[in-house]
Amino acid sequence: MEQVILQLKNICKQFAENTSPAVNDVSLTLQQGDILGLLGPSGCGKTTLLRLIAGFERPQTGTIEIDGNVVCSPSIHIPAEKRDIGVVFQDYALFPHLTVAENVAFGLKNQNKQQVQKRVAEVISLVRLEGLEKRYPYELSGGQQQRVALARALAPQPKLMLLDEPLSNLDIQVRLRLREEIGDILKAAKTTAIFVTHDQEEALAISDIVGVMRQGKLEQIGTPEEIYSHPASRFVAEFVTQANFLPAQRQGHFWNTEVGNFELPADFSYENGELMIRQEDLILQPATDAPAVIRTRRFLGREYQYCLQTPSGKEIHARTMIDTALPVGTRVQLAIAGNVRVFPKN
Repeated sequence: MEQVILQLKNICKQFAENTSPAVNDVSLTLQQGDILGLLGPSGCGKTTLLRLIAGFERPQTGTIEIDGNVVCSPSIHIPAEKRDIGVVFQDYALFPHLTVAENVAFGLKNQNKQQVQKRVAEVISLVRLEGLEKRYPYELSGGQQQRVALARALAPQPKLMLLDEPLSNLDIQVRLRLREEIGDILKAAKTTAIFVTHDQEEALAISDIVGVMRQGKLEQIGTPEEIYSHPASRFVAEFVTQANFLPAQRQGHFWNTEVGNFELPADFSYENGELMIRQEDLILQPATDAPAVIRTRRFLGREYQYCLQTPSGKEIHARTMIDTALPVGTRVQLAIAGNVRVFPKN
């Protein structure tokens, strides 16, 4: 059985009276080597939760354990520098007057010169910055600077790494490449980590476990596949999968919507609901008397994204492979590939 590295129990943080809690009764457990992606919209509490784990903030209630040691409880507050954690911020926070090697060595205390040099060489190799040891931060690209920040945090071999939107300041190409590398680097270092992001693809690509936050609460936690395929709420479905939702009424074994009838996959106890349809699950079939019409078509390289308008004026989106190229103005009948999910009406 893997060792538990982080355990949160009923963590609450409220910044002012008469305001909603920034973090509201959050509990979770992370095993050795797990990478947790904390996902959610701006203001949902994910960065506050990270700061509570780091020790930069103190919760009103709850306990935090790191590697079996209580670092925070109503009676205990271990300062950040004694929690055996590494932190990587979105703005790198490198020391401009220190070289790459000196930045990486900064957190290595109580070691002799040879041990420091050996460890610096190990982590610089791990983040693939060999040959740049004597450069200063201003001589590096944004992606290289972020790797230095990662190496500096990894150098003391912390029990837990905390990364707060570390890729948000990078351009899209560097960001896509570095998000794969960061996952590989953390896995190679066998480091347990929490990665905060508001980017759904980033969370799904990097993480072993994804936690979706909303208004201070942990709405759902599970593997990327579980979160994507079996969202626990309409919010998770909408935020993670960017799915469409259509009002639906139950009629016998079908859900009746303004764009057609869809078979019930299981026994539901409610009569009205909202049909969840992922963009990639929609099949478009041209038909002159069809209820939906194509308003726009965007070429996205490997696929097209269509914006369709329903009879009531509602917009829904579909993605198809590029072998399906339907012109704007085409009327389409909609079919759904895969299982239909229905959520109760709000």
